[in-house]
Amino acid sequence: MKTAYDVIQKPVITEAAIANIQQKKYTFRVANDANKIEIKNAVEEIFGVEVEKVTTITMKRKPRRMGYHYGYTAQWKKAIVKLTADSKTIEFFDSLM
Repeated sequence: MKTAYDVIQKPVITEAAIANIQQKKYTFRVANDANKIEIKNAVEEIFGVEVEKVTTITMKRKPRRMGYHYGYTAQWKKAIVKLTADSKTIEFFDSLM
């Protein structure tokens, strides 16, 4: 049984993610096997907000090189969570604006 903290791994803090905060869209790195319903329930449980929509994206691995050695970055899953209009904001992201 996965807990909410197993589903939501960490917030994604990039320029594009911060630009979406004004539309009440928050970006998280989530477990690879998590589905949209689990992500919605986890965000509502952890932050006490109302989720309207969840969009997921699988970030594919990319080739990387360190000196002579070649390798790949890890594949991971990103979720963009849109809150309802009357929902409160997530306090963690308020300090980034």
